[in-house]
Amino acid sequence: MKRDIIVIGASAGGVETLTYLFSQLHAPLEAAIAVVLHRHPFASVNLATVLGRHTSLEIIEATDNMSFQNDRIHLAPRDHHLLLDTQHILRLDHGPKQHFTRPSIDALFISAARHYRHRVIGLVMTGGGKDGTAGLNAINEHHGITLAQDPDEAPKPSMPRHAVFFDHVEQIVRVNEIPTALAEFTNRQGEAH
Repeated sequence: MKRDIIVIGASAGGVETLTYLFSQLHAPLEAAIAVVLHRHPFASVNLATVLGRHTSLEIIEATDNMSFQNDRIHLAPRDHHLLLDTQHILRLDHGPKQHFTRPSIDALFISAARHYRHRVIGLVMTGGGKDGTAGLNAINEHHGITLAQDPDEAPKPSMPRHAVFFDHVEQIVRVNEIPTALAEFTNRQGEAH
């Protein structure tokens, strides 16, 4: 079964965690990655540059109508929701904040589940609050794969712990296990779970 859409959400503690994760990912992934990291709407740091210092993959900030491509990490820009549309097109939305934040992890995950169903692998990582839980539920309902960073190792465990508590997670993973898990799921054949 084809699983080639990876969506990742993180908040507090996410820069360091994602930097490590991305340093462990290498092309060809045979999957496209979209990432929401909560950040201040007026932050001036070039997040793509910061996260891209230790990875061979291309990391870019998404723009509206951008093509969603394999072996590339697409970051949600500040103060915009990042959504997946049909035909591998990215959309930006300045709609209402969700969980007091824009971009919202749930917005990305739910759009991915709606359009790509079982092809989606969703991962909630470190962060405060509960953004991502409803999104993982949507992915689960459409027979995608749901992962959460082990709350015991997360700098801020609330987001992954909330997702695990509500039983929307197929597998709890430590950061150093995520590349292997993604490789396994993107290459998995057989029935939907």
